[in-house]
Amino acid sequence: MKGNKLTNASSSPTIKPLSDIALLIEFYPAIISEEINDQVHQLAYHLENVPLAGVTELVPAYSSLAVFYNPLMKTYDQMKALMEERLQALYEKNTDKAKTNEFFKERRLITIPVLYGGELGPDIEIVAEHNQLSIEEVVKIHTSREYRVYMMGFSPGFPYLGGMSEEIATPRHEVPRVKVQAGSVGIAGSQTGIYPLDSPGGWQIIGKTPVPLFNISNFPKPHHDPHFQLKGTEHQEGAYHSSFPVLIRAGDTIRFTEIDEQEFDFIMSEVQAGSYQPMIEKYSCQGGE
Repeated sequence: MKGNKLTNASSSPTIKPLSDIALLIEFYPAIISEEINDQVHQLAYHLENVPLAGVTELVPAYSSLAVFYNPLMKTYDQMKALMEERLQALYEKNTDKAKTNEFFKERRLITIPVLYGGELGPDIEIVAEHNQLSIEEVVKIHTSREYRVYMMGFSPGFPYLGGMSEEIATPRHEVPRVKVQAGSVGIAGSQTGIYPLDSPGGWQIIGKTPVPLFNISNFPKPHHDPHFQLKGTEHQEGAYHSSFPVLIRAGDTIRFTEIDEQEFDFIMSEVQAGSYQPMIEKYSCQGGE
């Protein structure tokens, strides 16, 4: 994989206040690219596994990392200085692939089963007609790619995916639907995504997955300790195990696979029984390859 190294001194990240309890680390150029996003996730992975006192939450985005902290434990200037030290430490480790590529070794590939078309994919014909394709070709193209999860947002568990073929790119609806069902798989422009919750939305819905992306019953208990800080093992368990409320996390890779109605109903029955196990495996492409 290309772009597994942090930026060099000529394009060093900048650090600025985000709020009274957070700072923002911005990487350059501020564009949507795998190389820049790799750098964001490398830093986030490092901070998760070598935690700093006072850090309470990390929120990676396309080209930035928001670091939330306890202002009773650290001032902004202190936290900024600590972040600069961590960035410098990662630059110095750039020559040690065994250390710099740990994030890539932990990346996950999640297979999402989808029932395309019909009542659950009412807009697939629009996508097909817009691109002068058959419905079968739309499904084939959509399931032929692997999609990077650049960031999470919009609603709990909603993944911002990159990597969709321009062959099936389709404008979103001019008038959004009042309600899009949870699990709906859609296309908007050159992006594809999955709705984790029932919500309004204007994406072209081409199918639905029976796999839940968000389960509020798995939400971790709130921390009332004013001195709570992010701990590597605690956060890692939350991010890697089924007790975490969201299935997908930033940095993952998604693959869609087509299923029929019978398979959809079977998975739904397993989900309702609490016995369904998502298809999650280690992503085979590691940094530096």
